[in-house]
Amino acid sequence: MQKPIPINATLLEFHKTGVGGSRITTVQPYTTLETSIYKSLAKAFDEQMLVTTGNRTVRKVAAVEPFKDCYLKQDLDMSLLGISVPDINLVFENLDVNWAIFGANSMVEVSNDVVCLGFVDRGPDTILTTTSIDIGAHQLEDNLLQFDLAASRLAFTSTLLLQEVECSNFKF
Repeated sequence: MQKPIPINATLLEFHKTGVGGSRITTVQPYTTLETSIYKSLAKAFDEQMLVTTGNRTVRKVAAVEPFKDCYLKQDLDMSLLGISVPDINLVFENLDVNWAIFGANSMVEVSNDVVCLGFVDRGPDTILTTTSIDIGAHQLEDNLLQFDLAASRLAFTSTLLLQEVECSNFKF
C-alpha cells in the first residue's frame, strides 16, 4: 500500500539563495531529515510495519545513536532486498517518478540483535540549514545514479539488488 506521509511542502521548495529542497550527498553516512519530516516518516513506518509483518509484533528497543527508531532483529524476516520492512518511496515532482528504498537501504544493523531505521533526525530548520533532506551514502548504496548535467536530469535504479548485483561486483 502506498501511503503518502504528511509533510510541510514548503520545506522542499528550493530557493535561488541555495536554501531549501533536498540534495544527494556521500559526505553524510545516512539520510538526514528535518525534524517534522523525520517524525512523519517514523510514525508512518511503524504503522506500516504491522502490515509488512502480517500483524506480527515487532518490538522496539532503546535508541542507538545516531538513530532514534530501533527494533529487535529477531522479530523481522530477511529477503533478497534486506530486512523485510515497509518500503520507503521518495516521490518526485513528476508524481510518476519515485525512488523505492528497500530494507537493505532503509535499515542499519547496529548489533547482532538490533536494527535501526537508517534515517537521522537532524533537527528543525534553522537559518544555517541549507536543505530539509540530505540523502546519504547508506541509502545510495547499491543504487545506480546517472547525473546528466547538460539536461539537469537525474536517472536512478531504485536498487541493483533486484538483479542480484551489488556495487562491489558491478562491471562498468
